[in-house]
Amino acid sequence: MTNSPNIKTVISQEPYIILNNQGEILPSINLSRPNYKLGRDGQQVDLVVPQHWTVVSRVQACFRRQGDDYYIYDGDGTNPSSNQLFINNRVITPKEGHLLRNGDEINIGQDVKNWVKITYYHPNQPVKSQSLAFKSVSLSNRSVVLGRDNAATVVLDAPTISRQHAIIDSDNQNRYILHDKSTNGVFIDGQKVSGSAILTNGCTVRIGPYSFRLWGEELVLLDTGDNIRMDAEDIVKMVRDKKKKPLIIINHISLPIEPGQLVAIVGGSGAGKSTLLKTLLGIEPTTSGTVYLNGEDFRQNFNIYRTQIGYVPQYDIVHRDLTVGEVLYYASKLRLPPDLNCQEVIEKTLQQVELSERRNTLVKDLSGGQLKRVSIAVELLANPKLFFLDEPTSGLDPGLDKKMMELLAKLAKEGRTILLVTHATNNINLCDRLVFLGQGGNLCYFGSPGEALSFFSLPQGDFADIYIHLETREKVEQECQRFQKSDYYKNNIEARIGKIFQQNNSRPQQVQQSFWQQLHILCQRYSQLIIRDQVSLILYLLTAPIGIFLMAMVLGSKNPLFLGDNPSFNEAIQSAPLALKTLFVFTCAQLWVGFACSLQEIVKESAIYQRERLVNLGLLPYLFSKILVLAALAFLQTIVITCVIFWGFTDPQPELMTWLIGCFITTFLTIFAAINLGLLISAGVSNITQANSALPLILIPQIIFAGVLFSLEGLGKYLSWLMISRWSIAAYGVLVEVEAMIAEAKEQNTFNFPLPFEDANQVYQLSINNLLLNWGVLILHSLIYFLLTYWLQKRKDIL
Repeated sequence: MTNSPNIKTVISQEPYIILNNQGEILPSINLSRPNYKLGRDGQQVDLVVPQHWTVVSRVQACFRRQGDDYYIYDGDGTNPSSNQLFINNRVITPKEGHLLRNGDEINIGQDVKNWVKITYYHPNQPVKSQSLAFKSVSLSNRSVVLGRDNAATVVLDAPTISRQHAIIDSDNQNRYILHDKSTNGVFIDGQKVSGSAILTNGCTVRIGPYSFRLWGEELVLLDTGDNIRMDAEDIVKMVRDKKKKPLIIINHISLPIEPGQLVAIVGGSGAGKSTLLKTLLGIEPTTSGTVYLNGEDFRQNFNIYRTQIGYVPQYDIVHRDLTVGEVLYYASKLRLPPDLNCQEVIEKTLQQVELSERRNTLVKDLSGGQLKRVSIAVELLANPKLFFLDEPTSGLDPGLDKKMMELLAKLAKEGRTILLVTHATNNINLCDRLVFLGQGGNLCYFGSPGEALSFFSLPQGDFADIYIHLETREKVEQECQRFQKSDYYKNNIEARIGKIFQQNNSRPQQVQQSFWQQLHILCQRYSQLIIRDQVSLILYLLTAPIGIFLMAMVLGSKNPLFLGDNPSFNEAIQSAPLALKTLFVFTCAQLWVGFACSLQEIVKESAIYQRERLVNLGLLPYLFSKILVLAALAFLQTIVITCVIFWGFTDPQPELMTWLIGCFITTFLTIFAAINLGLLISAGVSNITQANSALPLILIPQIIFAGVLFSLEGLGKYLSWLMISRWSIAAYGVLVEVEAMIAEAKEQNTFNFPLPFEDANQVYQLSINNLLLNWGVLILHSLIYFLLTYWLQKRKDIL
């Protein structure tokens, strides 16, 4: 502080302020006069800060006394400063100001690496519990543990933080080394820590919602993450219409969303409400413009905020065959550290959404409003401070609509910033801010719901009249232009939107969760879902065995798999075709059950997958959970099918290996390959109807190119290599010695014997190498289908 007679080192009973610029702390300043101005220009202000404090404007702030209290205003009280004033990430405007309370911390700017902090003290007022004086911990000559454990050096209270999240030690070169011991990661200057990292002076450390700064030997708490603000700066979203012409669906929208606000996005159908919400969330890229979270590029830094965001899409994000408690249990296991007491978190969350009494109720038995609350509860597990909801009241009756809006208002009052899209406006007055969109994504109004009708000159109407008022594109554009020139725009957007600082362009790496932990949880959940659907499970297990059993009944005393020592003429010439037809039925039955139990398994939970993937779901654990559980189901199917074959058909007594073992392996590999192909189709379609329609498309080629019904020559022979059925029947054919049947038939028949392949003797050649080749190709089919499924799912990644 320079050129100020008010500087004192002895604190009196008068209010005073302390200024801190990244550890450079000036002497306290008593406030006694009615008015003060603070800044760098000694000719315009009373309280002058050093010239090298460049983040401070020439006139940064005004202090005005009212009674025993002081208000602080941005800039000179009329014009804003360059970097603005913030309290708890809320903008302090030149017009409205802020009533100062003992312990208030005012930040100049949003850049944590460059901001100046003004702390206000009033000895005659109690200190607010949430506004404690500057918190820091010394790192000198000791090991510092940061985490959720009460025994940690620095206790951090957030469900996404591990008990021992990070440990900071010093090495023999007096450097501070941070060791990441957590589930959800640590970020230093926006980059994820891989194992350990050196802390440099001035670096910023992110642990869950908490931000710290290293100043010398002190690790200083900058932000607890309780107050998240969002600033959308000139957002434009352009797409191509059916004629490939550019079409703007979000038209130059700027919005300041402040901490603790409940903001409703409303407008007519096709106005771009959901698109705007997804753009603000970061899952839809912008054509131009940027969305900022606490001054940082949100999309660029999305990996830092993954676990701090709640998002409830328009479609349900819960499994309907689980109970409410099971849904929350698996979600908590996937999202929260393994050392957390999940049951305590679940019980607290159920109380928040008023569903404690429904804990053991199946989701499919809930009402529409309760189902929405379960989706919200899933997101509340991690206690996010930023919440997005797309049509949370859709399909609810007026009473449930009101209860839902009251719940969201309550969550906002607890310190969460909440944005929702809605068509229902009966309870819109519960919101703090209203975003009204018109056709073409034009912003026609942003402000309090109570002032919306006045702005649209409809003081005696209701919100439905605004929809009618904005029916035409021409009217929408007129109102959009009028709003941009109005005081509503100046006061609600221009005066409150945060100024953005220069940022690092490198994107933080995503935190990778434990593969084995996620695989275990996903397998457990998927197994429970399959067991819960008992009718489908029984059909999966019995469809193929019943079909094979019926065929055994039809064949009666015939032995299609065993030629015998002295076959008759008719037996000799009919043995190979009959054997192949029998093996063909075996294979088709196995293909059917493999496809049936896998075709819907990815697409039916696409909304759940996309939401969990946005948080921390690993793609490989997800796919392997499907493969392993369905492989276990295939194993059970194989046991039943093999038993039916062994009981219903004479043992062909193959030379290569025991028929029971060979049949079991071939059956399992066939079903497993069909499952992988089914998962590939499920990953490639967009809805369940398409998946079901694809069944004939993939089954018919398997029938045609199996090498049984038709003779395959030329191109057909090579196309058959792409079919599971060709290799399955060939493996069975080797085991039942079809080659010997063909040879016997040729000896007994003077006519040309119709063969399924030009080189049938090679296809069914009786050798272990040929059998292993067929099995190997079936495994190769499974591997290729799995890799293609992985590729298709990876392409769906948004961020």
